[in-house]
Amino acid sequence: MKKSIFYLFFSLLFFQSDSQTLYFPPNVGNTWNTTSPESLGWCQSRIDVLYNYLETSNTKAFILLKDGKIVLEKYFGTHTATTPWQWASAGKTITAFMVGMAQEDNKLSITDKTSKYLGQGWTNCTLQQEDKITIWNQLTMTSGLDDNVPDPFCTLESCLLYKADAGTRWAYHNAPYTLLDSVIESATGVTLNNYTTQKLKTPTGMTGQFLSFGYNNVFVSTARSMARFGLLILNKGNWNGNQIMMNQNYFNQMVNTSQQINKSYGYLWWLNGKASHMLPSSQIVFNGSMNPNAPNDMIAAMGKDGQFLNVVPSQNLVWVRMGEAPDGLPVPYLLNDAIWTYLNQLSCTTTNVEEAIQNNIDVELYPNPAHEQLFLKSNEFIEKISIHSAEGKLIQTINLRSKNAVIPIGNLHQGLYYIKAAMNNKYQRVIRFVKE
Repeated sequence: MKKSIFYLFFSLLFFQSDSQTLYFPPNVGNTWNTTSPESLGWCQSRIDVLYNYLETSNTKAFILLKDGKIVLEKYFGTHTATTPWQWASAGKTITAFMVGMAQEDNKLSITDKTSKYLGQGWTNCTLQQEDKITIWNQLTMTSGLDDNVPDPFCTLESCLLYKADAGTRWAYHNAPYTLLDSVIESATGVTLNNYTTQKLKTPTGMTGQFLSFGYNNVFVSTARSMARFGLLILNKGNWNGNQIMMNQNYFNQMVNTSQQINKSYGYLWWLNGKASHMLPSSQIVFNGSMNPNAPNDMIAAMGKDGQFLNVVPSQNLVWVRMGEAPDGLPVPYLLNDAIWTYLNQLSCTTTNVEEAIQNNIDVELYPNPAHEQLFLKSNEFIEKISIHSAEGKLIQTINLRSKNAVIPIGNLHQGLYYIKAAMNNKYQRVIRFVKE
């Protein structure tokens, strides 16, 4: 109940209605209007705590927009507003947008067989198996191709092996996604970068380009360009009155559940607030939202090393995080959720839902995911640790007084769990972990 009351209060105080007119920065130049944190009732001390967390988790750039205006913008180390950085898998969302634009231009249909654009024999499947794979399957990660090959990034025919019929299995498989770039180029007759410039970058003032790294095409840009893309998505494909994506049916399909296997996945976008979710490199279906600390209507672009773009339509909010890896996850969704715990505490009048954040209590849990044991480290004495299932059922309690703890988890089944760490009988931190 306390959490529900907090979120209601936070939504009313922290963010205004999404009916407010959005601001769009000029397409040329560095001018971008701002909103002061004080005008939103945010405490500088809590912003500093957020920045400290971002810095210690290897962040290079962080931007938060409210109603299109910059409220927070912070760069760390030698990174600046003009430094380009890779989007990693967060760039998949640009590809999803460009597929929609190509369909709008009548260059392709997402129901087309992929072989129409890549030619028969683009996989190592039988022709009957291959013919079932469509552009839609590539967008939704349901190609049925085996993601457990030695190199899941490899786009060669010899690497694209049959695992299941297209549409019957969800798997976060990079190679079929990457080949969407070739589909776009074959359908439009121009390079992916040229088509992106024509249809997306020029109309919005975005900069950056796709660069080839091995088998991958990785989008590289400044943090502000990522924020521009988030603002475009927030406004449903409309940039300051210019409706860039006319097909709202495709747009809505892109940012909503695309299939019923992983309900938290659209067209290469991650979705929050769904009844269940799946994770990269896993076939386990977990109950509940992927990011429980984030608003239910959040949609997110998430990539390796913590490249994040979060869009929250109900709050007219966009935020961007670029940086290095804080953990070993292929898509570090736990970091995305952790950042939300700090954002939820920015209001000066926020109730003490998580006092530890306000008092600079640092708790580190690693490795995550884990097999046999977890290591818990804090800058305060931990009095008690409790392990809970994803549904909230208490599994185990450990009493101790230490700043470091080794937690055996070999007896747990595979799945999602929560650890609650109580410090000095006053503060409590809740951390999610995955048992593999």
